[in-house]
Amino acid sequence: MSTPQLVVHHDKELMAQAAAARLITKIVDAQASRGSASVVLTGGRNGNGLLAALAAAPARDAVDWTRLDLWWGDERYLPDGDPERNYTQAREALLDSVPLDPKRVHPMPASDGPYGADVEAAAESYAAELARAAGPENHGSAPAFDVLMLGVGPDTHVASLFPELPAVRETERTVVGVHGAPKPPPTRVSLTLPAIRSAREVWLLAAGADKAQAVAIALSGAGEIQAPAAGARGRSRTLWLLDAAAAAQLPRSLYPPASA
Repeated sequence: MSTPQLVVHHDKELMAQAAAARLITKIVDAQASRGSASVVLTGGRNGNGLLAALAAAPARDAVDWTRLDLWWGDERYLPDGDPERNYTQAREALLDSVPLDPKRVHPMPASDGPYGADVEAAAESYAAELARAAGPENHGSAPAFDVLMLGVGPDTHVASLFPELPAVRETERTVVGVHGAPKPPPTRVSLTLPAIRSAREVWLLAAGADKAQAVAIALSGAGEIQAPAAGARGRSRTLWLLDAAAAAQLPRSLYPPASA
Protein backbone atom coordinates (compact mmCIF):
# COMPACT_ATOMS: atom_id res chain seq x y z
CA MET A 1 0.00 0.00 0.00
CA SER A 2 1.06 3.57 -0.63
CA THR A 3 2.50 5.98 1.93
CA PRO A 4 0.13 8.82 2.83
CA GLN A 5 0.75 12.21 1.25
CA LEU A 6 -0.72 15.45 2.59
CA VAL A 7 -2.03 18.60 0.95
CA VAL A 8 -3.16 21.34 3.32
CA HIS A 9 -5.32 24.24 2.14
CA HIS A 10 -6.09 27.49 3.90
CA ASP A 11 -9.79 26.76 4.46
CA LYS A 12 -12.52 24.28 3.58
CA GLU A 13 -13.76 26.26 0.57
CA LEU A 14 -10.33 26.27 -1.05
CA MET A 15 -9.92 22.59 -0.17
CA ALA A 16 -13.21 21.72 -1.89
CA GLN A 17 -12.38 23.74 -5.00
CA ALA A 18 -8.87 22.32 -5.29
CA ALA A 19 -10.08 18.77 -4.70
CA ALA A 20 -12.76 19.21 -7.37
CA ALA A 21 -10.15 20.43 -9.86
CA ARG A 22 -7.89 17.52 -8.94
CA LEU A 23 -10.75 15.06 -9.45
CA ILE A 24 -11.65 16.48 -12.86
CA THR A 25 -8.03 16.04 -13.98
CA LYS A 26 -7.91 12.48 -12.68
CA ILE A 27 -11.16 11.51 -14.43
CA VAL A 28 -10.12 13.09 -17.73
CA ASP A 29 -6.72 11.36 -17.60
CA ALA A 30 -8.31 7.98 -16.85
CA GLN A 31 -10.81 8.37 -19.68
CA ALA A 32 -8.02 9.32 -22.07
CA SER A 33 -5.91 6.31 -21.15
CA ARG A 34 -8.55 3.61 -20.57
CA GLY A 35 -11.73 4.96 -22.16
CA SER A 36 -13.65 5.27 -18.90
CA ALA A 37 -13.16 6.19 -15.25
CA SER A 38 -14.54 4.96 -11.94
CA VAL A 39 -14.94 7.02 -8.78
CA VAL A 40 -16.26 6.16 -5.33
CA LEU A 41 -18.14 9.05 -3.71
CA THR A 42 -18.40 9.93 -0.06
CA GLY A 43 -21.07 11.86 1.81
CA GLY A 44 -20.84 14.27 4.70
CA ARG A 45 -20.08 17.95 4.59
CA ASN A 46 -16.70 17.57 2.92
CA GLY A 47 -17.80 15.04 0.31
CA ASN A 48 -20.85 17.10 -0.58
CA GLY A 49 -18.80 20.29 -0.54
CA LEU A 50 -16.46 18.76 -3.12
CA LEU A 51 -19.40 17.74 -5.33
CA ALA A 52 -20.91 21.22 -5.13
CA ALA A 53 -17.54 22.73 -6.06
CA LEU A 54 -17.30 20.31 -8.98
CA ALA A 55 -20.78 21.31 -10.16
CA ALA A 56 -19.70 24.97 -10.17
CA ALA A 57 -16.29 24.36 -11.79
CA PRO A 58 -15.95 25.71 -15.36
CA ALA A 59 -13.78 22.68 -16.22
CA ARG A 60 -16.50 20.16 -15.34
CA ASP A 61 -17.44 19.93 -19.02
CA ALA A 62 -14.01 18.44 -19.75
CA VAL A 63 -15.36 15.21 -18.25
CA ASP A 64 -17.25 12.79 -20.48
CA TRP A 65 -19.94 12.07 -17.91
CA THR A 66 -21.37 9.21 -20.01
CA ARG A 67 -18.11 7.27 -19.52
CA LEU A 68 -17.93 7.60 -15.75
CA ASP A 69 -18.88 4.89 -13.24
CA LEU A 70 -19.95 6.16 -9.83
CA TRP A 71 -20.00 4.05 -6.69
CA TRP A 72 -20.48 4.81 -2.99
CA GLY A 73 -18.27 4.00 -0.03
CA ASP A 74 -21.18 3.68 2.38
CA GLU A 75 -24.83 4.49 2.77
CA ARG A 76 -27.36 5.06 5.49
CA TYR A 77 -29.89 2.22 5.26
CA LEU A 78 -32.92 4.44 4.80
CA PRO A 79 -35.73 4.65 2.22
CA ASP A 80 -34.92 5.79 -1.30
CA GLY A 81 -35.07 9.58 -1.53
CA ASP A 82 -34.51 10.12 2.19
CA PRO A 83 -32.62 13.42 2.57
CA GLU A 84 -30.08 11.74 4.85
CA ARG A 85 -28.97 9.24 2.21
CA ASN A 86 -25.61 9.97 0.59
CA TYR A 87 -27.12 9.21 -2.81
CA THR A 88 -29.89 11.79 -2.33
CA GLN A 89 -27.38 14.44 -1.26
CA ALA A 90 -25.04 13.63 -4.16
CA ARG A 91 -27.90 14.01 -6.63
CA GLU A 92 -28.73 17.43 -5.25
CA ALA A 93 -25.10 18.58 -5.17
CA LEU A 94 -24.02 17.36 -8.63
CA LEU A 95 -25.50 14.27 -10.24
CA ASP A 96 -28.80 15.76 -11.40
CA SER A 97 -26.94 18.52 -13.24
CA VAL A 98 -24.60 16.38 -15.39
CA PRO A 99 -25.41 13.89 -18.21
CA LEU A 100 -24.51 10.62 -16.50
CA ASP A 101 -25.36 7.22 -17.95
CA PRO A 102 -27.90 5.81 -15.44
CA LYS A 103 -26.50 2.31 -15.98
CA ARG A 104 -23.13 3.51 -14.68
CA VAL A 105 -24.46 5.02 -11.46
CA HIS A 106 -24.41 2.44 -8.67
CA PRO A 107 -26.21 3.61 -5.51
CA MET A 108 -26.29 1.25 -2.56
CA PRO A 109 -29.67 -0.39 -1.84
CA ALA A 110 -32.33 1.45 0.13
CA SER A 111 -34.34 0.07 3.05
CA ASP A 112 -37.57 0.19 1.04
CA GLY A 113 -36.00 -1.77 -1.83
CA PRO A 114 -36.14 -5.49 -2.58
CA TYR A 115 -34.21 -6.47 0.56
CA GLY A 116 -36.45 -4.67 3.04
CA ALA A 117 -34.98 -4.64 6.52
CA ASP A 118 -32.33 -7.26 5.62
CA VAL A 119 -29.25 -5.05 5.47
CA GLU A 120 -26.97 -8.10 5.13
CA ALA A 121 -28.76 -9.13 1.93
CA ALA A 122 -28.46 -5.54 0.68
CA ALA A 123 -24.71 -5.64 1.35
CA GLU A 124 -24.36 -8.98 -0.45
CA SER A 125 -26.18 -7.51 -3.43
CA TYR A 126 -23.78 -4.57 -3.65
CA ALA A 127 -20.80 -6.90 -3.26
CA ALA A 128 -22.11 -8.94 -6.21
CA GLU A 129 -22.45 -5.74 -8.26
CA LEU A 130 -18.84 -4.84 -7.48
CA ALA A 131 -17.69 -8.34 -8.43
CA ARG A 132 -19.46 -8.12 -11.80
CA ALA A 133 -17.66 -4.86 -12.52
CA ALA A 134 -14.24 -6.21 -11.54
CA GLY A 135 -12.16 -7.35 -14.49
CA PRO A 136 -9.53 -10.10 -14.48
CA GLU A 137 -6.86 -7.42 -14.25
CA ASN A 138 -8.25 -6.25 -10.90
CA HIS A 139 -7.08 -9.40 -9.06
CA GLY A 140 -10.02 -9.35 -6.68
CA SER A 141 -13.75 -8.99 -6.23
CA ALA A 142 -13.85 -5.19 -6.50
CA PRO A 143 -12.88 -2.91 -9.37
CA ALA A 144 -9.62 -0.97 -9.28
CA PHE A 145 -11.38 2.36 -8.78
CA ASP A 146 -9.48 5.34 -10.15
CA VAL A 147 -10.31 7.45 -7.09
CA LEU A 148 -12.05 6.42 -3.89
CA MET A 149 -12.95 9.34 -1.62
CA LEU A 150 -13.58 9.13 2.09
CA GLY A 151 -14.60 11.65 4.69
CA VAL A 152 -12.85 11.29 8.05
CA GLY A 153 -15.06 11.42 11.13
CA PRO A 154 -14.06 13.01 14.45
CA ASP A 155 -13.70 9.48 15.84
CA THR A 156 -11.44 8.46 12.87
CA HIS A 157 -14.20 6.49 11.14
CA VAL A 158 -14.23 6.28 7.34
CA ALA A 159 -17.17 5.07 5.24
CA SER A 160 -19.22 3.37 7.98
CA LEU A 161 -16.23 1.63 9.51
CA PHE A 162 -16.24 2.74 13.13
CA PRO A 163 -13.46 2.06 15.66
CA GLU A 164 -13.57 -1.40 17.22
CA LEU A 165 -16.85 -2.45 15.54
CA PRO A 166 -17.01 -5.73 13.56
CA ALA A 167 -17.08 -4.06 10.13
CA VAL A 168 -13.58 -2.62 10.48
CA ARG A 169 -12.23 -6.10 11.31
CA GLU A 170 -13.58 -7.66 8.09
CA THR A 171 -10.80 -9.12 5.95
CA GLU A 172 -12.68 -11.12 3.29
CA ARG A 173 -15.92 -9.47 2.20
CA THR A 174 -15.99 -6.24 0.18
CA VAL A 175 -19.32 -4.94 1.54
CA VAL A 176 -20.95 -5.46 4.92
CA GLY A 177 -24.08 -4.46 6.77
CA VAL A 178 -23.36 -2.27 9.78
CA HIS A 179 -25.43 -2.54 12.95
CA GLY A 180 -25.29 -0.29 15.97
CA ALA A 181 -23.30 2.54 14.39
CA PRO A 182 -22.57 5.13 17.09
CA LYS A 183 -23.65 7.88 14.69
CA PRO A 184 -27.31 7.76 13.57
CA PRO A 185 -28.81 6.03 11.80
CA PRO A 186 -27.43 2.85 13.38
CA THR A 187 -27.99 0.61 10.33
CA ARG A 188 -25.79 1.16 7.27
CA VAL A 189 -24.08 -0.50 4.32
CA SER A 190 -20.34 -0.01 3.91
CA LEU A 191 -17.37 -0.98 1.84
CA THR A 192 -14.72 -2.75 3.89
CA LEU A 193 -11.01 -2.01 4.11
CA PRO A 194 -10.19 -4.75 1.53
CA ALA A 195 -12.55 -3.05 -0.98
CA ILE A 196 -11.15 0.40 -0.18
CA ARG A 197 -7.62 -0.87 -0.75
CA SER A 198 -8.52 -2.09 -4.23
CA ALA A 199 -8.61 1.54 -5.41
CA ARG A 200 -5.71 3.01 -7.33
CA GLU A 201 -5.99 6.20 -5.30
CA VAL A 202 -7.67 6.83 -1.95
CA TRP A 203 -8.37 10.43 -0.98
CA LEU A 204 -9.26 11.25 2.63
CA LEU A 205 -11.04 14.57 3.16
CA ALA A 206 -11.06 16.43 6.46
CA ALA A 207 -11.82 20.06 7.22
CA GLY A 208 -12.54 21.83 10.47
CA ALA A 209 -11.07 21.93 13.95
CA ASP A 210 -13.34 19.06 15.05
CA LYS A 211 -11.36 16.74 12.74
CA ALA A 212 -7.87 17.77 13.93
CA GLN A 213 -7.48 15.12 16.62
CA ALA A 214 -8.74 12.34 14.33
CA VAL A 215 -6.29 13.37 11.60
CA ALA A 216 -3.40 13.44 14.05
CA ILE A 217 -4.30 10.01 15.47
CA ALA A 218 -4.72 8.38 12.05
CA LEU A 219 -1.39 9.74 10.79
CA SER A 220 0.54 8.96 13.97
CA GLY A 221 0.86 5.23 13.34
CA ALA A 222 -2.37 4.15 15.05
CA GLY A 223 -3.81 0.75 14.22
CA GLU A 224 -6.76 0.48 11.83
CA ILE A 225 -9.04 -1.25 14.36
CA GLN A 226 -8.75 1.71 16.74
CA ALA A 227 -8.47 4.31 13.94
CA PRO A 228 -10.08 3.04 10.73
CA ALA A 229 -8.79 6.03 8.71
CA ALA A 230 -5.27 4.72 9.31
CA GLY A 231 -6.11 1.60 7.30
CA ALA A 232 -7.52 3.42 4.26
CA ARG A 233 -4.78 3.23 1.65
CA GLY A 234 -4.70 3.25 -2.12
CA ARG A 235 -2.62 0.88 -4.22
CA SER A 236 -0.66 3.66 -5.94
CA ARG A 237 -1.52 6.75 -3.89
CA THR A 238 -3.04 7.77 -0.57
CA LEU A 239 -3.82 11.46 -0.38
CA TRP A 240 -5.01 13.38 2.65
CA LEU A 241 -6.75 16.61 1.60
CA LEU A 242 -7.03 18.90 4.61
CA ASP A 243 -7.71 22.45 5.58
CA ALA A 244 -5.47 24.26 8.04
CA ALA A 245 -7.85 23.69 10.96
CA ALA A 246 -7.91 19.91 10.43
CA ALA A 247 -4.11 19.85 10.13
CA ALA A 248 -3.57 21.95 13.26
CA GLN A 249 -2.37 19.08 15.46
CA LEU A 250 0.05 17.64 12.91
CA PRO A 251 3.76 18.39 13.07
CA ARG A 252 4.70 20.75 10.26
CA SER A 253 7.36 18.25 9.18
CA LEU A 254 4.58 16.05 7.77
CA TYR A 255 3.65 18.47 5.02
CA PRO A 256 5.48 21.12 3.01
CA PRO A 257 4.93 24.72 4.11
CA ALA A 258 3.95 25.68 0.55
CA SER A 259 0.85 23.49 0.77
CA ALA A 260 -0.73 25.56 3.53
